[in-house]
Amino acid sequence: MLRAFFSSLADSRTLRGIAERSPVGQRVSSRFVAGTQVADVLQATHKVVLSGAKASIDNLGENVTNADQARASAGIYHTLLDEIAADKLDANISVKLTHMGLDVDEGVARDLVASLVNKAASMTPRNFVRVDMEGSHYTQRTLDLVHELHERPGYGDSIGTVIQSYLRRSLADVEKLLSAGIRIRLCKGAYQEPKEVAFHKKSEVDASYVKLMRMLLKSGFYHGLATHDESIIREAKSFATRENIPRESFEFQMLYGIRRDLQQSLVQEGWRMRVYIPFGTEWYPYLMRRLAERPANVLFIAKNLLRR
Repeated sequence: MLRAFFSSLADSRTLRGIAERSPVGQRVSSRFVAGTQVADVLQATHKVVLSGAKASIDNLGENVTNADQARASAGIYHTLLDEIAADKLDANISVKLTHMGLDVDEGVARDLVASLVNKAASMTPRNFVRVDMEGSHYTQRTLDLVHELHERPGYGDSIGTVIQSYLRRSLADVEKLLSAGIRIRLCKGAYQEPKEVAFHKKSEVDASYVKLMRMLLKSGFYHGLATHDESIIREAKSFATRENIPRESFEFQMLYGIRRDLQQSLVQEGWRMRVYIPFGTEWYPYLMRRLAERPANVLFIAKNLLRR
């Protein structure tokens, strides 16, 4: 019920406008979003890297309405790749296809993402573009584009995608991605989906996550386990130890501003950690989906609002 509630809030333009203008909303966003400008997110990225973690930078936004907006969004990512290289940061980028114009012109979106992957692949050291997953009506188109770009000469090591464990189709999608050697970020999923498309019970979502996680860790490819769920993290650590899976062969991933204590404890224990760092003005849908993904974050946010 709470998942559906927060998912519906994410799509409310009225509430979004109120939240983004309110002092409380701006205070909440400052904890979980690294500012609105490239300079802001680079500053946050430096701090994350100095803490011993890696970073993935996301310029918040989706569903642009024209090609010029899509090109402007891609331009920001080109700037980010340049700055990452100049500052020698252990960081990559995460992009949404609807932010690259998928709803406007699929060819434009493909070309813009291909240009980013080409740039990432030509850098020294090579960088990486993660194509984020959105609602289920975009899943197949996203996977098709990732498979297509991955097959292009020289691109294979510089593009990957995301799988959401709550989707019923994810097992088949993972099998196909692994057969192609495509890197995956595994998360639980945060969009409102019908029961025929996605598991609704937490126990089912978690069971799917653990099953897929074991497949990824055994695959021999480098993947990311995106979760703040301590029971799943313990299972991943135990499974990797039992199966003699090297710690450097995968990474845990967590969101900027959430469970910093857990992030640091994993780093100190010698596990690889990547922090997903969003920035930009369009923070409201992002935050609502994080609450939909894990309603317990409501209490976490409330506690942080009381702190000085």
